[in-house]
Amino acid sequence: MGHFLSLTTLLYLLVTSCSGSPPSNFILLFADDLGFGDLGCYGHPTSLTPNLDRLAADGLRFTDFYCTSPVCSPSRASLLTGRYQTRSGVYPGVFYPGSRGGLPLNETTIAEMLKPLGYVTAAMGKWHLGVGENGMYLPTQQGFDHYLGVPYSHDMGPCQNLTCFPPDVKCFGNCDVGVVTIPLMHNDVIKQQPVDFLDLERAYSDFATDFITQSTRKKQPFFLYYPSHHTHYPQYAGPATAGRSRRGPFGDALLEFDSTVGNLLSALEHTGVLNNTLILFTADNGPELMRMSRGGNAGPLKCGKGTTYEGGMREPAIAYWPGTITPGVTHELASTLDIMPTIAGLAGAKLPMVQLDGVDMTDILVNHGPSKREAMMFYPTDPSEKYGMFALRLGKYKAHFYTRGAGHSETTPDQDCHIISFLKPHDPPLLFDLESDPSENYPLSPLGRPDLQALLQRIGVVKEQFEASMVFGESQIGKGSDPDLEPCCTPHCTPKPSCCQCGLY
Repeated sequence: MGHFLSLTTLLYLLVTSCSGSPPSNFILLFADDLGFGDLGCYGHPTSLTPNLDRLAADGLRFTDFYCTSPVCSPSRASLLTGRYQTRSGVYPGVFYPGSRGGLPLNETTIAEMLKPLGYVTAAMGKWHLGVGENGMYLPTQQGFDHYLGVPYSHDMGPCQNLTCFPPDVKCFGNCDVGVVTIPLMHNDVIKQQPVDFLDLERAYSDFATDFITQSTRKKQPFFLYYPSHHTHYPQYAGPATAGRSRRGPFGDALLEFDSTVGNLLSALEHTGVLNNTLILFTADNGPELMRMSRGGNAGPLKCGKGTTYEGGMREPAIAYWPGTITPGVTHELASTLDIMPTIAGLAGAKLPMVQLDGVDMTDILVNHGPSKREAMMFYPTDPSEKYGMFALRLGKYKAHFYTRGAGHSETTPDQDCHIISFLKPHDPPLLFDLESDPSENYPLSPLGRPDLQALLQRIGVVKEQFEASMVFGESQIGKGSDPDLEPCCTPHCTPKPSCCQCGLY
């Protein structure tokens, strides 16, 4: 899928090449643990997201956009490679500070795909695709020229004594202990350990502004990837946004992310490249409902992070490109898998010669046209060849072959979301019409419904054909962890891990 350019893409490339226009720039914004109902433009009554709302009002807002996993690392792998995480081996679960594995170096990222065309590339924020021995899996080894960020989740280190809100409000709740404190890395060098949360977003904003300014000055096309820590637990925010939202700590953290989006827009305007830059926004998985009011909101969707219900994998998504994308809303089926083929088509880049799972969605973006995506597959946090996919969406219908709750989605009134809702097979599968029932409340019975019986047969064929093409890669997370691989700015100090400190504020 996705190896051939669409007519829309060919026409776009022809027009831009004939007009002598410079190559397009790309900015990819990826929020963390953000639910379908968390943004103002998706209906939240108290979220303050003026810049994301601007992107939605002046761009294209998706209603049926999916990530590929209900947890962090696998979702990021799919985003950057256009392939389900089962192919690259980024499963089960997520990477940890001392993980031996990472996104395999033979996987081609969007950044690596763009480099032969002269693009300069940068990543900032939460990488979470492995560090490895001598930093072998860091962004600078995966096609990115520049990197500033925390290489994994910012709760994967002691945080009880760290300040998350000014003037000195400590981080809420429990983070991982017995590991190194959270490092801030510049390329492959630790700049600060532990990181200063109050200054982190300002550092990212300055990094991005400088990157855009320098790239434009040198007349180089650029790709900026910003996987934010916001709104993952524990929430944090600096002086500029702390206490400014009506939604408490979660709202303040979300506002801080939104403010960086605003700074990026200002940088694009000041450098004169706003109309030549495609901005794509979405999120890695659904909200961590176990955190209650600090954990995000799935809106009308069922459950959240960790589950293959809609709330776990259906995400807000926005495409913004002044002069190219006309404002509107699309109900077409799309996925993070489709971002790589779309960027490839728009840039004229050569796609990697591997099995891709994404399709070019340029026609959706430019013409508000139909999607090339026929189906979406839903894999659990721990996919296996034994069980295969847990669910499949075909058109407006979704079939669940297995359902299971998750600890990440505890505390909601819906018992199906809870961790004690154990694995349950469904034969025939649970079937929902997501247009009339996006909350997955009312399963459709095929009894006396030849049309639904035929639909289930068709779904079975699509499932069988897809799973026949699925070759599971070696599990990278299954390689385990080694404490000696945890990033430490003073590697020969003792006693570890508490001695790993530098660049303190």
